[in-house]
Amino acid sequence: MRKLLSLLICIAVVSVILSGCGNLKKAGTETSSESGGKTEEAGTEETGTEEVVADAISTVGPEDGTHLEMWTFVELHSSFYAEMLEKWNAENPDKQLNITFTTYPYADMHNKLIMANQTGEGAPDLCDVEIGQFPNFMQGEVQFRALNDVIKPYQEDIVQSRLDIYSKDGNYYGIDFHVGATVMFYNTKILEQYGIDYTTIKTWDDYAKAGEKLKEASGGKVFMTSVDTAGTDWLWLAMAEFGEDYTTEDGAPNIELDSIKTMITTQQKWLDDGIAMISPGGHVDMEEGFANIGDGNIVSFPKAMWFMSRFLNYLPEMTDTWAIAPCPVFTEGQDRSVGIGGTGTVVSNQSKNADLAAEFLAYAKLSYDGNVKVWENLGFDTLNTEIWSDDKITEDTSNKYIAYFVNNPFDTLNEIKDEIGKIKVGKINPAIAEQFNTIILNNCFESKADVNEELKTAQEALEIDY
Repeated sequence: MRKLLSLLICIAVVSVILSGCGNLKKAGTETSSESGGKTEEAGTEETGTEEVVADAISTVGPEDGTHLEMWTFVELHSSFYAEMLEKWNAENPDKQLNITFTTYPYADMHNKLIMANQTGEGAPDLCDVEIGQFPNFMQGEVQFRALNDVIKPYQEDIVQSRLDIYSKDGNYYGIDFHVGATVMFYNTKILEQYGIDYTTIKTWDDYAKAGEKLKEASGGKVFMTSVDTAGTDWLWLAMAEFGEDYTTEDGAPNIELDSIKTMITTQQKWLDDGIAMISPGGHVDMEEGFANIGDGNIVSFPKAMWFMSRFLNYLPEMTDTWAIAPCPVFTEGQDRSVGIGGTGTVVSNQSKNADLAAEFLAYAKLSYDGNVKVWENLGFDTLNTEIWSDDKITEDTSNKYIAYFVNNPFDTLNEIKDEIGKIKVGKINPAIAEQFNTIILNNCFESKADVNEELKTAQEALEIDY
């Protein structure tokens, strides 16, 4: 009965997530024909017995250039690639490219790529693959071109852990947009109102003491944070701090970890002590979460740096309110961050121009110019660390992200540069996430269940699935 309930909840959650992904993509979508781009109406294609409808199709580059096809599931990504393509063509007159960018719904695109790999035909030259989906493409003989050779010229400036997550047997198969470094966001106006200095918070004990002071000073009206029942960011952070991972080297589930037990037990105490609340909607990256932040009900939470764009999009009125700081740790000396999220772009072995496609991909996503665009257009913490210390970028107060926050995001990023841990993403990870997001966290926080018993039961279920 437990497994059946888990399956039913999972189906509902996945439906909501996929719906949310589509809504988010469309909310931030712009179909542009700037700089010679040709915009066409969305197309329809047949894949097997299923009809796959493209949300947008655009072609950029001269007709006499080498023709490539690229798929993505976020149209803003297409806009970024199109801009980099024009720079590429300007700098490489002997390697002109003409690329057709097609944006599909998230699930449709990944399923279509899996089908193309299985049949050995129909794959695009280039394709975005979301990090959670990437393990599905690493099974057996990988159908993507290894990217080691095109990465090498940039590698000394690239955050290595973000290359490793898209690797297998010593080969790199995907290139990401960002590091996704987890930081702590603090509402400085409320904290200052109640006499709390966030810069003195170094450990989770310090954090809890600040929460107690906030509770007393505000009469219990303001919470230090909210804990998630439908998200594992807190757990990823704890695992990075302890140097643990909830899968083994072989990819088997291993969730009965000290890091996870410690974090969940700590959060249970915060709830009992009244210094934390349960996140409305399950986690902060939801409409309910944005409203909770905007209403001033919580004053801090950990999230990857890409969450900066959420502030500008959903909480623009809170400029000069939020600061970005390293996350607290259980014991000083532990790593204070972990990389979360990502999209690894790949080159198909089916491409007739795989080498040229790979060269363009590395130029777009690893070069200095490409990473400037990633920062300016998408607001991501870039893979190329040259950007992090370039005063022209880091001190540009006209940049909307730098202007929004109380302190400079790059100051924090440089402080934790060597402390950004990684958690492996394997085939079992979606099942692990299901256990936490639909059962364990709800039971532990809503029903105050024993974390050891919950983890033991989930581990047994995962071992059967594995």
